[in-house]
Amino acid sequence: MIIDCHCHAGKGDGLTGPWDTSARLEKYLHRASRAGITKTVLFAAFHSDYSAANREVARIVASRPDRFYGFAFVNPERDRGRIFAMIREAVEDMGFCGIKVHRHDGRITREVCEAARAFSLPVLYDVMGEVSIVELLAVEYRDVSFIIPHMGSFSDDWRAQSALIDHLARHPNVFTDTSGVRRFDLLEEAARRAGAKKILFGTDGPWLHPGVELAKIRALGLAKQEEQLVTGGNFLRLISKAGSRSSRLQAPGSRLQTPPFQIEPTDPWSSEQFPV
Repeated sequence: MIIDCHCHAGKGDGLTGPWDTSARLEKYLHRASRAGITKTVLFAAFHSDYSAANREVARIVASRPDRFYGFAFVNPERDRGRIFAMIREAVEDMGFCGIKVHRHDGRITREVCEAARAFSLPVLYDVMGEVSIVELLAVEYRDVSFIIPHMGSFSDDWRAQSALIDHLARHPNVFTDTSGVRRFDLLEEAARRAGAKKILFGTDGPWLHPGVELAKIRALGLAKQEEQLVTGGNFLRLISKAGSRSSRLQAPGSRLQTPPFQIEPTDPWSSEQFPV
């Protein structure tokens, strides 16, 4: 089983670029299927209302629960004061198993980290090169797992990516994903110094080709067991306790619910529109 831990889905409400306009899955799913990718983690494109965007992603996940996982996207600034409620809804009503935060929206906050701790969720935080914050996160929230995508910089900042390797090697709760990493020597160094157990396969789909991104993992020449960790085992371990603490936070007699979302046959995101 190969799991892509990093893919966007749904519509944004901006028009500045693909990242906040639309993340359609048809081509991605065809390419991923050909590459042998069997499951994918979905989260929203950039949006001014992540509550609405997360619900759209939830509908997509609910249409193919055998194929998709969901992460809740939150804006640490605009959603301040309601992040816990958003994460509760994402876990208990949508069945989501992680949190996505992007430095483009704002720097990660204690509120986000406390919600992750409360629901035992990993946080995928794109630091946009601000790797120094990882030291604070790792020490202050030792019981929260942080996935720093693109090895710290999608914009190919080799200084940031090199610095992240040190955090990966030193902190047991810091991980990275391989999406968009172009400096292959640094990816090799991360695998050598931090070990395969600290690296997750990701594509940053649907905009990057999943087959190309997976080829980088194969090119590392890892032992079979180590490659299996990178391509799925590490992710499954990080989400294994997702929602486990939430029962302490619910009203007596309540329980986790299955996603209530129904997909109409005419829904453009229905699995019938993009068969795997």
